[in-house]
Amino acid sequence: MKKEKLNITKIFKRLSIVRKHKDRLFQRVFADKKDLLDLYNAINHTNYTNPDELEITTLEDVIYMSMKNDMSFIISSTLNLYEHQSTFNPNMPVRGLMYFSRLYEGYIKQHNLDIYDRKLVKLPTPQFIIFYNGRDEYPDELVLKLSDAFTPTPSAEPVLECRATMLNINYGHNKTLLNSCRRLHDYSYFIAKVNEYINNKCTMYDAIDRAIDDCIQDDVLADILVKCKSEVTSMLLTEFDEKLHKKTVYNEGYEDGHKSGVSEGFERGHKYGVDEGFERGHKYGVSEGFERGISEGYDKAREHDISHSINMLRNMGISNDKIICLIAENYDISKEYITQKLSTPKEF
Repeated sequence: MKKEKLNITKIFKRLSIVRKHKDRLFQRVFADKKDLLDLYNAINHTNYTNPDELEITTLEDVIYMSMKNDMSFIISSTLNLYEHQSTFNPNMPVRGLMYFSRLYEGYIKQHNLDIYDRKLVKLPTPQFIIFYNGRDEYPDELVLKLSDAFTPTPSAEPVLECRATMLNINYGHNKTLLNSCRRLHDYSYFIAKVNEYINNKCTMYDAIDRAIDDCIQDDVLADILVKCKSEVTSMLLTEFDEKLHKKTVYNEGYEDGHKSGVSEGFERGHKYGVDEGFERGHKYGVSEGFERGISEGYDKAREHDISHSINMLRNMGISNDKIICLIAENYDISKEYITQKLSTPKEF
């Protein structure tokens, strides 16, 4: 039997599939209607008890708009949009506007409402909640507004508004809310455990593994962690790695773009998510730096990609001998160079 060739591209594709087709952990925690209803009650100080009153309306990858939201549902004449964020995003109200537009379009079609009739149609009241558990410090509650994105003009008032309430659910924040919803409390506690081990210099894989074991022992999300330990590990490993990778590449791309700032650099920078870095660097672009900018930018991106690939494979528990073979084959570089890279401390 011919042995299947193992390569890094396949490994990363496999991780991307986990990210795209599996619910993120926050969604998994509140996948059951009863748990989602408990969360709604905790936020709105209500006491609904029948999960069947809750109608799920979550968008599932609208292909032509590449749009998907974490959770949305209707209950008690309110259309609720819940989003989970591990990095602060001031553009959430803009995204909310797009989400609500699609959600209301579906609602209107489902209920055969005629928006061209002389009679006013009745729609559920929109509510937009963002659950934030990133590492940057933010208050327990922060209101983001669509109108903040509009260019100020003295002669016109904006006719659109979309408000998103961002709730900080990091452990230690919003204690009343977390104590009112056991599921939310346990999710916050689990993520805090993961971060605690990461801060203690554990690898991401070890941090997640130890946090899972601790929480199972303490009966925190045990129903999910016992049955789906490997899946939860894959979800979080991919999520943490993507976030850190994008941040690192953005910072490096900005520095390179700032020095070189050449037109061809835009295409390379765009691939690595550093549009802003290019735009700033472009201001300083000069013709003499063209060739140097291309060469240095390519070398820097390739060097980082190699280091990132090594760390990814390390975190997956692949042996050094196998890593050397995989990297050498996929990047066409010497095994001696990779051996030297492996002898350096892990980057994350």
